[in-house]
Amino acid sequence: MLSLNTLPSSLVALVLAASPLASAFYLPGITPTNYKEGDLVPLTVNHITPSQTGTVGDGTHQRTRSVFAFDYYHPAFHFCQPEGGAQDISESLGSILFGDRIQTSPFELRMGVNETGCRAVCDEVQFEPRDAKFVNRRIWQGYGVNWLIDGLPAGSRWIDPSTESEFYMPVFALGRTDEEKAYLNNHYNIYIDYHQVRQDQYRIVGIEVRPESLGESRRTGTGDDYSATCGNVGTALSLDDKVTTSVTWTYSVFWQPSPTSFATRWDKYLHVFDPKIHWFSLINSAVIVSFLVGMVSSVLVRTLRRDIKRYNRLDQLGLDDLGDTSVNAEDGVVEDSGWKLVHGDVFRPPRYSLALSVLAGNGAQLLTMAAATIIFAVIGFLSPSNRGSLATVMILLYTLFGFIGGYASSRIYKSFNGSKWKHLFLLTPSALPALVFGIFFLLNLFVWARGSSGAVPFTTMLVVVGIWFLISVPLSLIGSWLGFKQPQPDPPVRTNQIPRQIPPAQGYLRLIPSMLLVGVLPFGAIFVELYFIMNSLWSNRIYYMFGFLFLSFALLVVTSAAVTILMVYFLLCAENYHWQWRAFATSGASAIYVFVYSLVYWARMLSFSSFSGGVLYLGYSALLSFLWFVMSGTIGFFACWVFVQRIYGSLKID
Repeated sequence: MLSLNTLPSSLVALVLAASPLASAFYLPGITPTNYKEGDLVPLTVNHITPSQTGTVGDGTHQRTRSVFAFDYYHPAFHFCQPEGGAQDISESLGSILFGDRIQTSPFELRMGVNETGCRAVCDEVQFEPRDAKFVNRRIWQGYGVNWLIDGLPAGSRWIDPSTESEFYMPVFALGRTDEEKAYLNNHYNIYIDYHQVRQDQYRIVGIEVRPESLGESRRTGTGDDYSATCGNVGTALSLDDKVTTSVTWTYSVFWQPSPTSFATRWDKYLHVFDPKIHWFSLINSAVIVSFLVGMVSSVLVRTLRRDIKRYNRLDQLGLDDLGDTSVNAEDGVVEDSGWKLVHGDVFRPPRYSLALSVLAGNGAQLLTMAAATIIFAVIGFLSPSNRGSLATVMILLYTLFGFIGGYASSRIYKSFNGSKWKHLFLLTPSALPALVFGIFFLLNLFVWARGSSGAVPFTTMLVVVGIWFLISVPLSLIGSWLGFKQPQPDPPVRTNQIPRQIPPAQGYLRLIPSMLLVGVLPFGAIFVELYFIMNSLWSNRIYYMFGFLFLSFALLVVTSAAVTILMVYFLLCAENYHWQWRAFATSGASAIYVFVYSLVYWARMLSFSSFSGGVLYLGYSALLSFLWFVMSGTIGFFACWVFVQRIYGSLKID
């Protein structure tokens, strides 16, 4: 780790000036609901999800033991349903894709009305041995219950062991375990914080659920009277997997006034883990980027300028055909460095130019989508109160940016003098989306086979395909057509008819070493933020640190561009003019480290007990790494395209 004292003052000032941006702010995203005393406050339920349920003795987090979520009203859980059955609550597209299944519940909460005793949710339910075994296994795996009250998650109170700060996790435990048994939490103490905005007008600003396992709870009322007796805390409820177990679901409600305003009610959920690590990581990455930019600037401003002057002077002396030779020392001309020797081949179209154009076009579409999404999130339009808004915006932006993908691929293909335009028009909007959808569909079959609520419904898939077919494809075709019709400027130098022989590559200039060397630096700029993103995806945590993500993304772009330009310069100096695929592959090689890091995360933070869980994790990790490869490879390709155009455009060659 770098200390602040070791950094140049200007760099420290730049990073610290971005600190307000790094924390990011959010808009509430929903209109506040005002309640009067005695008004019914709806409690909705979501799915049952795996999570990191706490910490072990040494302060490290427990492992997440599953990737499959289950519907709240899964028959094995025997949760009470409202009269007439549970009703689905409308959700956004992104919320459905991420497995949210929000439904009504039988809980009756009245604003300001405490239920200090035990109130039964419904009649006594019976857990058969098979159901008991299923639920006990979920308890051992650390599953949690997800409720929503006024759009706010019913959380559980936790302490960050590194900072000892208090925050809310947006989930509470399904049960608890000891060394021998699993105990089901069948009683819920619901603590609701409210804020008075005016006379007899209240808003909900916090929910905490403290579940308990009470083995002797029983309903005492009849008919509409759901009064019950609470069992003894010392007698926990354990489901027997050999005989039928009777369970009574009960709850208590406690209303608490709070000074927290509606606009800041999410603050207790949006906890930043290890903020110092965030800042030190960004500062380290900024230092690396500054050195890289300095090196590239040195190449561009000093080395290349000297080379260009030397080459142009050779042309003036009529010595352009001397090749890699020396001239009289009086003329001030020294030995050529090598990159000018391939000027007649550097703009030669690469092999498989169609595939490269399609990948770069889709990469441009992904890059603009990612940048726009992060910007929207930083300025606060993707509030966590809008469930699924992040995924919804990503899908819609990717669809609308189909125009950019088509235009970029068409311009690249035209510069390669391509002729298979019909193939390009069809493959640009279909090849990558079809591959992603196919893999997603196969992985979704594993989720569906496990009976998980995370399985995307077939109708939702049809909606996604419809959006792609009706919006993205036409926009991509329009972009490709405009790129095809726009005139292509001539390259700065002419291409020879006979390709120049390429000397054998040595050392780090070979493909695999160059990919590993170049890929590690962009990965180093974002790997800390990647840890928190993976925690959000696999451990049921809310990610909102979009300010840090924005800075990391900017560092990723600059680092990928700078280090790839440097590698391509060395490649050209070695008289290798096959820079197009090399630039894309070396810049995209950070995806290799992303996938390896996902394996390390699996080994340290996850512990799957089923084969399908491992397949699902590896499948999604490989898919995300491939998309990362396409996006980051596009950054290096376009950066080197501009670089090559500029340096060879500065030469005076007839």
